Amino acid sequence: MFNKIYDWIDDRIDINPIWRDIADHEVPEHVNPGYHFSAFVYCFGGLTFFLVVIQILSGMFLTMYYVPDIVNAWHSVYYLQNDVAAGMIVRGMHHWGASLTVVMMFLHTLRVFFTGAYKAPRELNWVVGVLLFAVILGLAFTGYLLPWDMKALFATRVGLDIAESVPFVGEWIKTLLAGDATIIGAQTLTRFFAIHVFFLPAALFILLALHFIMIRKQGISGPL
Repeated sequence: MFNKIYDWIDDRIDINPIWRDIADHEVPEHVNPGYHFSAFVYCFGGLTFFLVVIQILSGMFLTMYYVPDIVNAWHSVYYLQNDVAAGMIVRGMHHWGASLTVVMMFLHTLRVFFTGAYKAPRELNWVVGVLLFAVILGLAFTGYLLPWDMKALFATRVGLDIAESVPFVGEWIKTLLAGDATIIGAQTLTRFFAIHVFFLPAALFILLALHFIMIRKQGISGPL
């Protein structure tokens, strides 16, 4: 049945060349773990992407139950974790997955730096990677407030104070994020939710697409 569906689609849009371009792409020998144990460090980027996919899928599930207002936010998280089937597991995946994603992104960045993979002709991809790192950190920060508990409140206050300390534009950044320069309240939660669910994921998808396109164009860098 699936073969017939595939053949029907292939007859109309000719997906075989597209699939061959993706599946038949040769992987350099130095990236194969069978070549040398150090080749495992080249897996950090793929592991980071795998964690990002888990974050997206688990986040989609969480948004089905989360209510982004100061009255119901904490109660919706409590209900999700205690009353929804597998809710605790999915929230745990999302919570700990955020930390793992940051760690893996950091390790991937270190690998790129110490193997010199940021050098010509891959400088632009390095810039895109740094922007991706910033977006992932932004996702981790904005997601921290959403449970609307005391730990999240105080952590967000510290983060906003750090943002305010930026020269010249710090107060503007704090007001943009919090909605109110004096208090963390309903506007802050709504803005953090919008940034976490809409703005930063949009930037993430665009940057990931650029990152993968340049990897396909330039190939994986060689060993030192």
